[in-house]
Amino acid sequence: MTSSVPGESNKSVEQRPAKHSFPRTVRLLRHSDFERVYKQGRRHFLPSMTVFYLERQQELPGAKASLRVGFTVGRALGGAVQRNRMKRRLREAVRLTMPAAAPQADVVINPKKVVLTTTFETILNEVSQAFVVIQKKLSPKSEKATEKTTGK
Repeated sequence: MTSSVPGESNKSVEQRPAKHSFPRTVRLLRHSDFERVYKQGRRHFLPSMTVFYLERQQELPGAKASLRVGFTVGRALGGAVQRNRMKRRLREAVRLTMPAAAPQADVVINPKKVVLTTTFETILNEVSQAFVVIQKKLSPKSEKATEKTTGK
């Protein structure tokens, strides 16, 4: 039996910088949001994942983030340990590559089983590539709308 000393149990745990946090405002949480992205959104295929994305028309009340990200990992990809490992790797890749100025969009990342065996650098590259594609596909719409209203 081990004794618990207050303040000693978390001594070796380092606090993560706030820059790499993944707060609720940038997460896709509701089932209806996932369904909407799957049914109405567009897809981008990468070697180790499929990325679904949909531009949000209205701003959510109290939401500061312009990009919300969710993950779906089906049971066919492995047991709970493997599925959770995939989600942790993807979540960290999203934290590190999330663009500061992103369009108002909801993104769902659906990994393939290869995510478990590929290097983390590969996952980082693919996630950042997906964000670049999303920005390219969704930004022209807002620029064209601005041009039409301003007459430029």
